[in-house]
Amino acid sequence: MAKVMAGACMSLDGYISGPGETGFEHLFRWLREGDVEVPTAQPDRVLKMSEASAGHMREQMADMGAIVVGRRLFDLAHGFGGKHPLGVPVFVVTHRVPDGWAGTPFTFVTDGVESAVEQAKAAAGDRWVGVNGGSIAQQCLHAGLLDELRIDLVPVLLGGGVPFFGELPETIELSGPRIVAGTGVTHLYYGVTRA
Repeated sequence: MAKVMAGACMSLDGYISGPGETGFEHLFRWLREGDVEVPTAQPDRVLKMSEASAGHMREQMADMGAIVVGRRLFDLAHGFGGKHPLGVPVFVVTHRVPDGWAGTPFTFVTDGVESAVEQAKAAAGDRWVGVNGGSIAQQCLHAGLLDELRIDLVPVLLGGGVPFFGELPETIELSGPRIVAGTGVTHLYYGVTRA
């Protein structure tokens, strides 16, 4: 059965976006300013990064079997242009299903994050389920659904905004990290320790 990981590009002070949905030019710079091209499932979108980051990204792409995102990210990303860059099924946690998305790789889940993760695991088979940072990652941590955290740590201080983790009701212990040092980013892999 699939394992579940949460991942995000995060500033050194813990934010996945700055105040008022800003800071993305800093958080995602490492994906466009390198020498190594990494194609995505979107034919018109090619990432350019350092060799170390390209290895990390290729591993992510090979690992991922499905993704769970919140409606906020789905809307901010304009539905990923109709297809997620990783080319896998996407399960969107929402209270309201938008019109016009039938027959796409997006499934809108209205009965909670646990249901979305279970549906994503079924779709992923023996590959990983990726959960985006922010509220969905927090909900998954609270529910004990995460097996791993993958953080793309970017050397910038945003000073506020949307935190990756926010407030947690308890201490969460992690194992690791496995570290991949890229250019302009450090990729960190932590196992989530369960009591």
